[in-house]
Amino acid sequence: MRFMMFMIPNISEEDWMPSSEAVAEMTKYNEELTKAGVLLALDGLHPTSKGARVSGSGGRITVTDGPFSEAKEIVGGYWMIDVSSKEEAIEWAKRCPAVEGPANHGYDGIAPVVEIRQVFEMADFAAEIQSAANKP
Repeated sequence: MRFMMFMIPNISEEDWMPSSEAVAEMTKYNEELTKAGVLLALDGLHPTSKGARVSGSGGRITVTDGPFSEAKEIVGGYWMIDVSSKEEAIEWAKRCPAVEGPANHGYDGIAPVVEIRQVFEMADFAAEIQSAANKP
């Protein structure tokens, strides 16, 4: 089962860069994921001020440059992991140094969150949807 784990750092655009201590701790965590053979991909993301949103309505496309002040929770990065269950994904998320322990490993005062979402596999869909997806 594949799961995306989203880092929601709960920080401002001005505080986007992590401390060297936080990076060192996160690197150890990422190495643990790799050694366990569950890590498929990971990346940190630039702040929303460097991004854009593309939306459409009534045949019109709108591009909005960041930052996105209306966003309450912004994704700061992600991990794609392959584990046997949601419970295993939760256990990995609980080990993330940004949410682990009282000292928060260089993340003091920002109360980051790791959101876990299972990735759809084709087998999760009904036969007619699978058939439609397989048409050229």
